[in-house]
Amino acid sequence: MVTIESSPQVEIAREEPPSRGDCEPILETRDVRIAYGANEVVKGVTLSLPERKITAIIGPSGCGKSTLLRGFNRMNDFIPSVSMQGQILHRGEDLYAKNVDPVEVRQRIGMVFQKPNPFPKTIYKNLTWGPALYGYRGDYNELVEKSLKQVALWDEVKDRLRESAMGLSGGQQQRLCIARAIAMQPEVLLMDEPCSALDPVSTSRIEDLLFELRERYTIVIVTHNMQQAARVSERTAFLDRGVLVEFDETDKVFTQPAQQRTADYVTGRFG
Repeated sequence: MVTIESSPQVEIAREEPPSRGDCEPILETRDVRIAYGANEVVKGVTLSLPERKITAIIGPSGCGKSTLLRGFNRMNDFIPSVSMQGQILHRGEDLYAKNVDPVEVRQRIGMVFQKPNPFPKTIYKNLTWGPALYGYRGDYNELVEKSLKQVALWDEVKDRLRESAMGLSGGQQQRLCIARAIAMQPEVLLMDEPCSALDPVSTSRIEDLLFELRERYTIVIVTHNMQQAARVSERTAFLDRGVLVEFDETDKVFTQPAQQRTADYVTGRFG
């Protein structure tokens, strides 16, 4: 085991809520390899992600973090040059099996991107367009209110639902995008550096929100921010040059990593 001195720049994750007991993995990868043409960027990654917890994926730029994340809900399918080997499973089901509908996969496993990307429609339409497309038959007003309340945005926009979402601040837009994903009633939320385009105040609000959302959803977040990974996640996966170097409880990864390469990265010696 590699022992390192605690870095003053890294905060350890906040106290966890009461234990929910041992959880079966909700997402798994088995020897996953993903390539852009002949360039393999994810190299034999095997992971088992617990349900209703926050897992952070960290690593230097170009290490395959976002590519791996997009593999969980088949967003890489939209890139013609991408190929994948191995298995990615949701509750034991191979998401890349021939009989699996990728659209249905993205309904179960939602995604929030690096930059807020609300539709150029009203706030209300941003939340109802997707469910309507998939045949939602419930009360749309109730769905909108519930989704906005889950991201602590309802009180800020309840009188502006028929106004354009483009008039919201950057932080509000990102929370709206999270609410839009929630409105599809997923089990998993994937977040690709959701705070990188936000100011510190908005970032803090998103991080606080993650702690509330993990009671209902499994969250996988890609981040370059070591402090953020340490603050919000319960487990951390460290990738370097496409290889999974280490995957463990977050406090262990940051204070007692098993690999010297991990210690060098989390203490800022490279990356």
